[in-house]
Amino acid sequence: MERLTAKEVQNLLKKEENLNIIDVREVDEIETGKIPSAIHIPLGLLEFRMHELDKSKEYIMVCRSGGRSGRASQFLESQGFNVINMTGGMLDWEGEMK
Repeated sequence: MERLTAKEVQNLLKKEENLNIIDVREVDEIETGKIPSAIHIPLGLLEFRMHELDKSKEYIMVCRSGGRSGRASQFLESQGFNVINMTGGMLDWEGEMK
């Protein structure tokens, strides 16, 4: 599984606006803020909502610290998706939040 740090994702966002970021945290966690372009799909709903995703795209998975996004990455990878786990999660995020 490919990994990027929060800082690397921030740098990518400065260069590209078309990053596909999925935040797998719970609703109450999202209320504290999320990466502006991120799509919110709680980890527990990922299996039921993966039909909304496109296997031709690359997705960066995000959670609070990197554990749940790692599990989400493994699951989506096993389903044929191209995914990257953002290690350190939102705890390490220093960029803009919405």
